[in-house]
Amino acid sequence: MTALTTALATADWRRRVFGLYEDVRERAVSESPEAAHALWQAGRDELFRGHPASAIPADARAAFPGLAIAPYDPSFRFEAILSDDGAGEVMDVATGTDGVVPFRRLGTLALPGLGHLALWKLASYGGGLFLPLRDGASGRPAGSYGGGRYVLDTIKGAHLGEGRAPGSLVVDLNFAYNPSCAYDEEWACPLPGPDNRLQDDVPVGELYREY
Repeated sequence: MTALTTALATADWRRRVFGLYEDVRERAVSESPEAAHALWQAGRDELFRGHPASAIPADARAAFPGLAIAPYDPSFRFEAILSDDGAGEVMDVATGTDGVVPFRRLGTLALPGLGHLALWKLASYGGGLFLPLRDGASGRPAGSYGGGRYVLDTIKGAHLGEGRAPGSLVVDLNFAYNPSCAYDEEWACPLPGPDNRLQDDVPVGELYREY
């Protein structure tokens, strides 16, 4: 593809992801988080199978079986309130294609029974919330991607909305997904640091398989 064609395809991908998450948030309210999760899985399968900006290699798309997404488990859904623990910390992430990507920590989200995760804001053009995750099963066979996963990345549309309590966020680990570099090393992906790692396994969301 030409540079223009690639840019247009990427823009269309992001537009579709924003639309998908808007539908997911509405479905979670009008029906249930489980129904929203089914919609999310179907929408992502469709994008990865047929969209020109898919990170699945082109020669693997015809036989693409769908993403390896675990069944929904409501015990991994949280409405987490942000504390100011760690707020203001800076994380500069060096990438192979995008240079250094700067993040500033907004604070810490507590997930009862699992631990704590740092919530970041992209400290460059566009801003956006960023919540990556690495868990105890990362890199293990039939586990999650070794480099970690994303739960929220609002600058790219991945946003599950606010919780019912003021200042809270929906952190539903059933919606954890692999970054594009899990499928193609040409992509540049900021990965979870030490403050975004959980010791226990998180056996929900998108797991890892090679395509």
